[in-house]
Amino acid sequence: MLISKYDGPTTMSVAEAPERARGPGEVRIRVAYCGLCGTDMHIFHGKMDKRVAQSQTIGHEMSGIVAAVGAGVTRVAPGAQVTVRPLAYCGTCGTCRAGHVHICENLKFMGIDTPGALQEYWTVPEGCLHVLPEGLALEQAALIEPLAVACHDVRRGEVKAGEQVVVIGGGPIGLLIALVARAAGADVRLSEISPGRIALAEELGLRTINPKEQDLVAEVKAWTGGPGADVVFEVTATAAGAAVMTELARPRGRLVVVGIFSAPVAVDLFKFFWRELDLRGARVYAAEDFEEAIRLAAAGALPLERLISATFPLKDIAQAFQFADEHKDAMKTLVQCNQQ
Repeated sequence: MLISKYDGPTTMSVAEAPERARGPGEVRIRVAYCGLCGTDMHIFHGKMDKRVAQSQTIGHEMSGIVAAVGAGVTRVAPGAQVTVRPLAYCGTCGTCRAGHVHICENLKFMGIDTPGALQEYWTVPEGCLHVLPEGLALEQAALIEPLAVACHDVRRGEVKAGEQVVVIGGGPIGLLIALVARAAGADVRLSEISPGRIALAEELGLRTINPKEQDLVAEVKAWTGGPGADVVFEVTATAAGAAVMTELARPRGRLVVVGIFSAPVAVDLFKFFWRELDLRGARVYAAEDFEEAIRLAAAGALPLERLISATFPLKDIAQAFQFADEHKDAMKTLVQCNQQ
């Protein structure tokens, strides 16, 4: 079968490889599509070489069809359309025992710490599968994983209908958060500086603020009548985003940190005291977030097809990464691993 390989910074290749044998409880998936995400691009640039071995197959945003099942598999059968929740947790640490397996103290991320989906066939444990409903296109189903991230973020923010929400950062996850929050009935403003991303967001009916051209704090205060937003999502992982988020929230507002900060940044803790703000982290997703993402996608509640910027065949994996690297305004680049 054909697999992709990370061969070192900015180098991807494809090769023939033998199929891995299925063990008990494992499922072999004929991968349809796999999306490239920000983490994949960090790997591509060599920034995660401590976790990702050279020649490893990466990728985790996927959809596919069950090709075969191992002994003891009962939840799925060959022919089922599925996606994978790519988290391998220990089940025994204190965090797992408390029911928070998605932030397991020994968590392994499939496609980073272990081989991933950018290959023709991927063998995974049955427990990480989510079955897709009939009628959901496999191209759109490849966006279930990032959509589940957004569903988890919105759930962590406890967004309610009628609330005013600011999303700082209009990349793929920020845009999905804005769309999910809007689907929940919130009034949303998206802060973004990229003209291409602003144009797409506005085409999708979202209201945007460009902090390069507008005073973000003043715009939010005018929109909310003075107090600020009920919920603020920080998705940029920048010092500027961390600095401004406390200015945008109303008293007792909720701040959700989604961006992955690589170093400590300054945050105005006085604002937390003065306004009794609530700061929450949001990391990956739980099973219920995947199910909500599937529900939204199957219902056609979100314009997922508009987020697909380009699709490449697996044999052109190098060109796919090059495209994603060069087109900073692109939303989602898909790799088609098999013809349907």
